[in-house]
Amino acid sequence: MSVINKPRGATAVSDQNRGVQRKHLLVVGLLSACVALATIITPSGNVEANKPAPLAEDTGLIATESAVSRVLSATAAPVPTVETVPELQWTELKVRSGDNLSLLFKRAGFSDRELHQIVSTAEDGTALAKIYPRQTIGFQLNEGGELAAVRHLISALESVTYDRTEAGFESNRVVLAPEVRQAWATATIESSLFMAGQDAGLSNNLIMELANIFGGVIDFILDPRQGDTIYLVYEELYLDGEKLRDGNILAAAFINQGETFNAYNYTDGNGDPGFYNDDGVSMRKVFLMAPLDFTRVSSNFNLRRKHPIYKTTRPHRGTDYAAPTGTPVFAAGDGRVVKAGYTSANGNYIFVQHGEQYVTKYLHLHKRKVKQGQRVSQSQVIGTVGSTGAATGPHLHYEFVVNGVHRNPRTIHKQLPKAKALATEEMPLFRQTIVTASQQLASLRTDYTLALNESTGTP
Repeated sequence: MSVINKPRGATAVSDQNRGVQRKHLLVVGLLSACVALATIITPSGNVEANKPAPLAEDTGLIATESAVSRVLSATAAPVPTVETVPELQWTELKVRSGDNLSLLFKRAGFSDRELHQIVSTAEDGTALAKIYPRQTIGFQLNEGGELAAVRHLISALESVTYDRTEAGFESNRVVLAPEVRQAWATATIESSLFMAGQDAGLSNNLIMELANIFGGVIDFILDPRQGDTIYLVYEELYLDGEKLRDGNILAAAFINQGETFNAYNYTDGNGDPGFYNDDGVSMRKVFLMAPLDFTRVSSNFNLRRKHPIYKTTRPHRGTDYAAPTGTPVFAAGDGRVVKAGYTSANGNYIFVQHGEQYVTKYLHLHKRKVKQGQRVSQSQVIGTVGSTGAATGPHLHYEFVVNGVHRNPRTIHKQLPKAKALATEEMPLFRQTIVTASQQLASLRTDYTLALNESTGTP
């Protein structure tokens, strides 16, 4: 038996009448709300005009659904229509080797006239000419099919947009700041520095930078031994949670045959960045120990070496570095190209003068990247490994001449001028600056030693 709670003062009615009455009351309530809404919304102040239509007379309480619909229709506010402007699309072209702006504009369907407008009217227009392979140039058309904007994506962090205005084009440069995170790595040499770095998850750029940092104190051809260890503290750059690339090396240590070489990234009082050892002596020496990204040494310094082609005993006044054709060859030090050419014996060659006493020679090159009279800096690519001239295979023949006398390139470094050192008054700041990096390197060595002991069962 269901119990119906009635409101106080209600009159008892039959179930049938009760259902009808309840329906009547609901409709009347809805109609009353509509009338009130109409009174508020209708702009006219005439009360008569705002009165609802008479109710149906059969019961005096029931209003038809059509009446309610008419009231709702009359009082509904009009919905404004919003015109959506279609977003203009970008057409992007990748810069390829050999491309220039004129070719890119032509490929996108535009002439040099539009290009000239951007370069001549935009404040940063001349910078558009500095394009490099793998960058992106975007073109945007307006509704009339005319060039509306050009966007130069320099990198993931930098872009310049050139927007058309009544006065020409206006440039807008955007530079994003990446999130810098610190990272650590330990690499153990089993066969070569390059393979050890790859096994440790280091990028090729980081490995080559390590070679550049220690290239003045370690001969990566002969010095590394199995078990030598590298410890590295460096930065990684992130954008929106995704890694973009590696950042700067902050500190590194190379343990070579038990001897430790530490290097710390430090900017001196003149604002010049560089790497220094614990005593504040620059890691950058006057000459590199090895002038290329080598793979192996095929022939060492030997004044009584039998020539592989002429089969006669001839002085071999240098070192041969066997490497694949096209391997970059670096300038061993700062200097000026005094000779660059070709002979049947030397093949493509380059001679570089360093100050008054020293000359370095690079023979059998596949290509020369510099010309006679040109200034070069240490580690600059001056050519590539080849097998031109009297050569049995691709290699670099490297000579070191001191005051006109050939010297062994691998041992002459001990007699060369000392590297730059920080001023005495700057040493306190230097030592304070490298404290954290030094502790991190020490921690890496401790962790590596513990892990090594655990793997070998050494207590």
